[in-house]
Amino acid sequence: MSRSLNLVFAIVCYAIFFATFLYLIAFVGDLPVPKTVDLPPSALPPVAAAIVDVALIALFGLQHSIMARPAFKRAWTRVVPAAAERSVYVLFASIALLILFALWQPIDATVWKVAPDMRWLSEILWAIFWVGFGIVLLTTFLINHFELFGLQQAWVNLRGAEMEKPQLRQPLFYRWVAHPLYAGFFLAFWATPHMTVGHLLLAIALSIYMLVAIRFEEHDLTGVFGDDYRRYRSGVGMLVPRFGRRSASASLEAQAESHGGPGVVG
Repeated sequence: MSRSLNLVFAIVCYAIFFATFLYLIAFVGDLPVPKTVDLPPSALPPVAAAIVDVALIALFGLQHSIMARPAFKRAWTRVVPAAAERSVYVLFASIALLILFALWQPIDATVWKVAPDMRWLSEILWAIFWVGFGIVLLTTFLINHFELFGLQQAWVNLRGAEMEKPQLRQPLFYRWVAHPLYAGFFLAFWATPHMTVGHLLLAIALSIYMLVAIRFEEHDLTGVFGDDYRRYRSGVGMLVPRFGRRSASASLEAQAESHGGPGVVG
């Protein structure tokens, strides 16, 4: 793949990702798009719908995790150029999410619903929803948004240069929590004034996936940074901020390499 073509490919993959991320917000928030977590109701019986939905989440989780592992990357870059590896990952992650959106089977039975006379509570939950996705987007820029989604690799390759080695830094959220991107997704997936069975299934399954993914990522980051990462990790919370202690060095610019991110739905 020529360097110019690689850059065009990276831009296309990024555009697909960004559109998919925007649709994810609408999908989870049950906003007016053709298909959401709750609409239109599935024609399948609830048990069958749940089986389909779990399979779709598993497909997304497997793609997201396997392709992010260092061993897979080493093998994969024998097939695709190293400068395009991240863009290919982003493309496959977007496709996995699009498949989930298209084939998702809503289960519309209500788990909880905020009463009309408690509008203040609905507004609080909607605020948490938007803050969650805002944290996700902001965190991608803290860990180098353009590297995370493959654009920087393609640009550096076009210039004939080499990527800098990963460094541990500690910007903003990372001073208190090791995985703010996942923390944002937790807020966004769970904060809703109307929780249906289908939405609950999505929230539970993706929460389990994120907790498992965090363990793999921390193992990978410890392999890269050793005791520096261990010291950092001991001084911050995993998903809930810890304000009492701080690490001397940290961030997760390296997480752009080891972690799948949203998106999506990082």
